[in-house]
Amino acid sequence: MRFSMVALAALSGALSLASAAPAPDPPTPVVERTLPSTTASDKTIFSPPTDANWTNPRVLYARAIELSSGALLATWENYSPEPPLVHFPIYQSLDGGLTWSEIGQVHDTQNGWGLRYQPFLYELPQRIANYPKGTVLLAGNSIPTDLSLTKIDIYASRDGGFTWEFVSNVASGGEALPINGLTPIWEPFLMVYDSELICYYSDQRDENYGQKLVHTTTRNLHNWTTLIDDVHDDSAYAARPGMPAVAQLPDGNWIFAYEACGTDGCRVHYRLGANPLDMLNAGSYTVVSDQGTYPVSSPYVVWSSVGGGNGALILSCGTNANLFVNRKLGDPDSWVEYAIDQPKAYSRGLMLYNEDDTMLMAIGAGHLPPSDTNYVSNSVVDLDALGI
Repeated sequence: MRFSMVALAALSGALSLASAAPAPDPPTPVVERTLPSTTASDKTIFSPPTDANWTNPRVLYARAIELSSGALLATWENYSPEPPLVHFPIYQSLDGGLTWSEIGQVHDTQNGWGLRYQPFLYELPQRIANYPKGTVLLAGNSIPTDLSLTKIDIYASRDGGFTWEFVSNVASGGEALPINGLTPIWEPFLMVYDSELICYYSDQRDENYGQKLVHTTTRNLHNWTTLIDDVHDDSAYAARPGMPAVAQLPDGNWIFAYEACGTDGCRVHYRLGANPLDMLNAGSYTVVSDQGTYPVSSPYVVWSSVGGGNGALILSCGTNANLFVNRKLGDPDSWVEYAIDQPKAYSRGLMLYNEDDTMLMAIGAGHLPPSDTNYVSNSVVDLDALGI
C-alpha cells in the first residue's frame, strides 16, 4: 500500500498465439559463476544523477531474481523525468550481485501511459503454452502520469532480459491512490503452481472492502480466470490487506505474507495452508519477534534450507532493517530477529541463490516520498554466518 501517493500525485490476437504449436525450448545459456566471491553490504546498483530533474522519490520498490543460467536480473520503479514515459530498467549481474550493468528496458507498448509502479520479475520453471521454460516475465502496473488509471500488464523476455514483448493484461482498475472508495489495483506477485501461472495482487474494486487480496490464474498467459479472494475482512470495511508474498515450506504448506493496513497499523500478517489457491480459509497469524518487534509494511518472504531440518523462513519488512526468521515451519511463537547491513526500504526484495540457498540477496530502493535521496542497492548475506 502507498501511504504517500497523494503527495506524489500533487507533484505531478492472444488466443491464436496461445493455440499455436509451441516452439522448442531454447538452450539455456551458462554463466561461468553464479555465487558471489564474497558477501557484500549496501552496494549501489543505481543512483539517479543529482543534476537531473527526477520526480521524488527517484527510485523505489526493487526486485531481483537469479535465472537458471546463473545471471541475476534486477529492476525497480524509476521516476525519471517525463517525457519520455517512465519504464522499468533491467540490470544484469554475472558475478552474483557484486557488479551490475543495464542490459534492457521494459516499456509500455500498449497503453501510452508508462510502466510506473510495482515491478515483479519471475522466470518460468516450466513451459506454459507457447512460452518455454526459462522465459522471463515481468508484471508491472501501467499508470498514466496523472495517476488516473491502473493496469497490471505482463511482459516477457525470451533472451534473458535483453528484449521484451507484451503478453497480456491481467486486470484493470481506477485511480492510483490508496484511498478507500477508489478502485485501483496494486502489487502483482507471480508464481507457477500445478502448471498454472498465478498472479496475486491487491484489489480495491470490490465495494464491500476498502482493499482485499485476490488471485487469478492462466494456462496460456493470455486468458485469466475469475478472481478468487485470498484475504478480506468482513468485519471492517477500512481494512486494507496488501502486498502479498508467497513461499513454499518443506512440509508442503505455503506461507502467504501480507501487510494489514487500515485496522492493524500495517503490521505483517501471514497465512499457512496446504493450497496456495485457497488461502482465504487458511490459518491466520501475526508476525512478532523474540524481541517483541512487530514488523510493519511491505513484507517479502522466502524459504531457505539453511541449518538443515525444517530450514528457515526469512521475512523482510519495510520499516526495520532486520530479518525475521522462523525455523519452525511458521510457528507464530518462533520468529527471531537477525541484523543485516542492507538498509531498510519500502518493499525490500529477497532472493536466494540457486546454487546455494544459504546465501541470500536483499535489494532495496529507499523510502516512500518525500525522499529525494533514494538509490538502488543490494547486499549479499551468508545465512550460515548469521548463525541461523
